[in-house]
Amino acid sequence: MHSGDMLRGVSRTFALSIERLPSSLRDFVTTAYLLFRVSDCLEDNDKMIAPQKAELLRLWARVLADSMPVSSLAGEIVELDEKDPEVYVAKHADQVLEGLRRFPQPIQDIITHHVNETSLGMARWQEIGPNVQTEEEMDDYMHQVAGRVGYMLTDLFAWYSPIIRERKEEMLPLSRHFGLALQTVNIIRGLHKDYERGWLYVPRSYYEPLGLTKETLFSPENAAKVLEMIDKLADKAEHHLLYGLNYITMIPKWLHGIRLACIWPLLFAVRTLAVSRNNINVVLSEAKITRSEVAKIVRDTTLLGWSNTWLVNYYNRLHTMQTI
Repeated sequence: MHSGDMLRGVSRTFALSIERLPSSLRDFVTTAYLLFRVSDCLEDNDKMIAPQKAELLRLWARVLADSMPVSSLAGEIVELDEKDPEVYVAKHADQVLEGLRRFPQPIQDIITHHVNETSLGMARWQEIGPNVQTEEEMDDYMHQVAGRVGYMLTDLFAWYSPIIRERKEEMLPLSRHFGLALQTVNIIRGLHKDYERGWLYVPRSYYEPLGLTKETLFSPENAAKVLEMIDKLADKAEHHLLYGLNYITMIPKWLHGIRLACIWPLLFAVRTLAVSRNNINVVLSEAKITRSEVAKIVRDTTLLGWSNTWLVNYYNRLHTMQTI
């Protein structure tokens, strides 16, 4: 299977963004994203216990460092179901790595460094366990799985663009916030699903003051309190998203493809937060934005997303749930 097909198999939303990048960056980011999804597969798969996941994530890190053959990983996950697109990518990591080896050495170094660090961070969290105690712990987890992705993208954008290279040191901390924003939204969206598999990424400091415990979080009588907790998470996400918006405004307007690749996940997240507030579906299953909203955001930003003034105004409209 071609890398583009693998990408669309694991995430149509991120495929949409990545495919807007300039051709060389598109190839780099596609490969990097697939390598990150191998790490995700090892972290998320419900067929393995936490110590096994930690061991495999560290094995994957050694594969990335060329100290172990990729076949050693494939042999450990042979029982996983390849019909799962993420498992398919993990079982065909040799193909993804083969693509990586065709890139210039600086690009290989950037990608392998960040995927390696993410994998080791995920392994550490598998050993810590399924509960997050404080907001600082939550941020640490989100940094491992998403903040480092922001760093990697900024490194790749800086390699491509001299202007971004000049602004890189200012953009790096913003990119971390951007990653934390998207991951906070993922935590809100996946709250029920994560809970069913034994994980709760919401800090105890968010729900215990409301009189909730992990065991009573999804009791029907606690729905109003859970929605209050979700509002607190949404406030946190919006705090990080504003840094993400600032990040995008630092990308030159003539790099419209790079801007759009960043704008779309940002605005999809903003809109998801808007429909998540006071929405019992977040508690029962998952809150989503509609396909028509996605299509309209894509159309509008493709036409006018080069303008920072327009982008800020559009962001605020989505944030306040005005008609788009």
